[in-house]
Amino acid sequence: QAQEQLRRLGLNNLKECKPLNEYELMIAGHLVDPNDIPVSWSDIAGLDDVIQELRETVILPIQKRELFVDSQLAQPPKGVLLHGPPGCGKTLIAKATAREAGTRFINLDVSILTDKWYGESQKLVAAVFALAVKLQPCTIFIDEIDSFLRIRNSHDHEVTAMMKAQFMSLWDGLITEPNCTVIVMGATNRPQDLDRAILRRMPAAFHIGMPNVTQRRQILRLILECEPTAEDVDLNRMSKMTENFSGSDLRELCRNASVYRVRDYIRLASVVKWSKTKGKKHAQQVEVKVKIAVTLYILKQVINIMSSKTINIPEGDIISTDTLSDDDEFHDALRPITMEDLVISVNKMKESKVRTGALFMTPLDMD
Repeated sequence: QAQEQLRRLGLNNLKECKPLNEYELMIAGHLVDPNDIPVSWSDIAGLDDVIQELRETVILPIQKRELFVDSQLAQPPKGVLLHGPPGCGKTLIAKATAREAGTRFINLDVSILTDKWYGESQKLVAAVFALAVKLQPCTIFIDEIDSFLRIRNSHDHEVTAMMKAQFMSLWDGLITEPNCTVIVMGATNRPQDLDRAILRRMPAAFHIGMPNVTQRRQILRLILECEPTAEDVDLNRMSKMTENFSGSDLRELCRNASVYRVRDYIRLASVVKWSKTKGKKHAQQVEVKVKIAVTLYILKQVINIMSSKTINIPEGDIISTDTLSDDDEFHDALRPITMEDLVISVNKMKESKVRTGALFMTPLDMD
């Protein structure tokens, strides 16, 4: 896998470098081509200030090194820390930064640095930086960096303490090479647990907090821009209803709302399929009304259709979509996401958060 990734990156024959050893090849398995990173700035909403600062302090010095060749102060930082609550976009920003800067990206899984054999962990740590230097410009990304480089204490295992010390020593050694462009980027929701020596090595720190009303509206707009939505969807109202929701919460909210469309699709399929077994005339009446309901994208009309015909589908008689015939044309399109779908989804998520203690109970806006 490592050899294949190096070949795709055009690095299988690194010029002016010694061949990769077995430890570097192991780390190379976590290499990511910046062109393969599926996240760009356009996929991130509500963090314009952070993105602009990253462009100025990190990306520009990497892309335009010739502008800063005579300056020691305008070099890219050797460490970048993204901290804030879970689900607010720290990992997305790290990936987008690597893509926009065009650096190779080592998505370092800290678990691979731990080895049962004495001395192997230190060799793997050394391999991380040796490979990064050979592949520069390169970004080493460590998610949940506090789990690896937390505050040192007397209870640390000897191997763990040595591994941390070597990591920091090699990290510092990068600055002795004036043309070396290797950035260690970490993400954490517990910056207070990081060792102070690590914080010193990460001077560029960015707080990615919970989105405010304006940011939530921007995030919702980005999530729903490629989805069919009904005219009654009010993002201003939704952004006010979702206080204390993170970016990942908002995505999950919209995903749940979209699922309601699929449920209606299955129910309508069952109604029409069942009605066709009761006679052609009856089936045509129901199917015409169902087509109208789907065309108008109004769920309440579908409920009225079912109630007006007093159709009771026997228990367990739900028809799978796999059994539908080709002449069931009305199933070819899902209805759009409605405001009612979103409100129901918000309320369910709030109830879940309250039960788990993740959200303080607040009155729900049902107007």
